[in-house]
Amino acid sequence: MTALTLSTAGAATLRADALVVGVAKGPKGPVVAAGAEAVDKAFDGKLAAVLDAMGASGAEGEVTKLPAPAGLKVPVVLAVGLGSVPEQDESYDEEALRRAAGSAARALHGSKKAAFALPLDDASAVTAVAEGALLGAYAFTAYQGGADKVAKNGEKNGGPKQPLAEVALLGAKPRDKEHKAAAERAVVLATEVNVARDLVNTPPNDLTPEAFAAVATATAKENGVKVQVLDEKALIKGGFGGIMGVGKGSENPPRLVKLSYTHAKAEKTLAFVGKGITYDSGGISLKPAGHNETMKCDMAGAAAVFAAVVAAAKLGLQVNVTGWLALAENMPSGSATKPGDVLRMYSGKTVEVLNTDAEGRLVLGDALTRASEENPDAIVDVATLTGAMVLALGDRTFGIMANDDAFRTSIHEIAEEVGESSWPMPLPEELRKTMDSPTADIANMGVRMGGGLVAGLFLQEFVGEGITWAHLDIAGPAFHEGAPYGYTPKGGTGSAVRTLVRLAERTATGDLG
Repeated sequence: MTALTLSTAGAATLRADALVVGVAKGPKGPVVAAGAEAVDKAFDGKLAAVLDAMGASGAEGEVTKLPAPAGLKVPVVLAVGLGSVPEQDESYDEEALRRAAGSAARALHGSKKAAFALPLDDASAVTAVAEGALLGAYAFTAYQGGADKVAKNGEKNGGPKQPLAEVALLGAKPRDKEHKAAAERAVVLATEVNVARDLVNTPPNDLTPEAFAAVATATAKENGVKVQVLDEKALIKGGFGGIMGVGKGSENPPRLVKLSYTHAKAEKTLAFVGKGITYDSGGISLKPAGHNETMKCDMAGAAAVFAAVVAAAKLGLQVNVTGWLALAENMPSGSATKPGDVLRMYSGKTVEVLNTDAEGRLVLGDALTRASEENPDAIVDVATLTGAMVLALGDRTFGIMANDDAFRTSIHEIAEEVGESSWPMPLPEELRKTMDSPTADIANMGVRMGGGLVAGLFLQEFVGEGITWAHLDIAGPAFHEGAPYGYTPKGGTGSAVRTLVRLAERTATGDLG
């Protein structure tokens, strides 16, 4: 994990491998942002003109490297675009700062230390820049050749460039309680988001349900979180027909993991439920060619829930948070569930399985019912659930469904606040009838059009009566296959972690809309 420090040193005196400054898009060309005054002075007040000559515009995410002039203790000045200049008396948008810091950190892979002289108007800006830098510095290199080989001089031998080792925030105040707390919070959030990313990126031959449960158990105990793991014998005995129905075709049996963080003064309890399909072949309803290669990411919901519970514990939030990780591997075999089979869920309801590739809703159904038994104040499930949601909202936005409009609105506002793109979606009653089964209480498939909403309606059937519930379908943003941008890497993104943590924070303070 990249180290973070709040530095009182001036931009002209701090020694580092690079100095990061902000540049905005003005009406007549690039405009140097606040925080870079000393750097501009070292350029004889002509930094904006130099950047303009280099073709920089200040557009969001744009990165321009310049050799540092005399007067600075760094060899390189890196100017990163912040987008449009804010209106008078307004500050830069926090997400713009977060993305700019992330772009800069990515561009500095292989460096030991970088000083960030971006605009820091308040503690929220400190959080944004710190988060962006720490998230942008992420790299998953565990399986790349040479990563563990060290040459005689101590340098990595033949391995990939390592992430930026240290970020120093200039302009932040280490003795200011708000700034210090903002930085500490950013470290916790970035650490746990990166843990979720690591889990999503881990190959499925190494991250089986049992292995995921073992990681969760070890980490939870280290952070004062109680953990309970139900293995296949306990799941069969307990009647968890949905989880067992999905997992019984694999040599790697399923698990249901319960994580419990409690606070002595908590007045509210949240339950987070995560879909944890460690690999999804589609089962007997095998996925077509070209759709299997990234299916290690189908446990991203469980990774987000795991990371959020640990973050809540590290932050000491005054709220009880329970996480449920529904873990299974969906494989075709002679013992696998077949289309047409009927499963008896933990709730007692029967489900006719029309498509074994609609498996996430089956494991979530059991976990939602089990979570409901503890009567939390609210349940939020997170899942890479449907391709239909990707078709509706694209690759960067997750859908939000809920049985309470106000709760859905609150989660949408929270997601936007922390920089996670989301959109509220309906649960049309007429679509429920399309899951009627002549054989069972409900089928696991309905009409194709609006399939993401149909899946949400299925899950709603397993939420306890009177319990506020929301469903986040993160199928689009959970795994990024394109080029990195901002603080978003290629591969696992850690989608929804920050939204869940902010929800827990708001619940703890009673500030939930």
